[in-house]
Amino acid sequence: MMWELIQNGGFVMWPLLACSVIVLTIILERTLFWGSKALQRNRPLRDEILILSTAEDMDWDKIVKKTDESNDLVVRVLRVGILHRDYDMSKAMESEAQHLLKKMSQFMTVLDTMITVAPLLGILGTVIGIISSFKMLGSSGMADPKLVTGGIAQALITTAAGLTISIITVFPYNYFKSRIENAAHLMEKYATRLEVGYRKAMVEGKQ
Repeated sequence: MMWELIQNGGFVMWPLLACSVIVLTIILERTLFWGSKALQRNRPLRDEILILSTAEDMDWDKIVKKTDESNDLVVRVLRVGILHRDYDMSKAMESEAQHLLKKMSQFMTVLDTMITVAPLLGILGTVIGIISSFKMLGSSGMADPKLVTGGIAQALITTAAGLTISIITVFPYNYFKSRIENAAHLMEKYATRLEVGYRKAMVEGKQ
């Protein structure tokens, strides 16, 4: 069935097939990526870091040791801020957050491109098919109209294929995008709380 559709759709079906393979590969890779990040999430450790960093007897070595093996995205940002607290905590956390966001956004541009390109390829295949059908009509006249209508029907296969790829891609794309936005919000929230708490503790310690 699939092979028959590819043959009927013409040569444009091949780049569409390549698009579908790329899309499915990226969706699988990003699903595994976010699945692993969900397993590495450690909210109790995030809150503990904030408590320890604002305590009167701040034990930085203890905090660093606790966060050493954590792969939680927020914890990694907080850890970098703590390690650079004597220089510029805010800039250090911002830089680490940007680095992590870049990893989270990997391949998102490709998915976004496929959402636009796949329907355009489908339309291109349909236009080429219709042109061929009208050429056939011009050469054979109306002797066999079924040849023309059959050619147009086959040409529409590429549009259907392109739209299908785009529709299938847009849902996971929006889901991954929402995960990135949520992660960015969390990193910013905890980083701000750490910085404010640390500065407050430093001011109170000088009094």
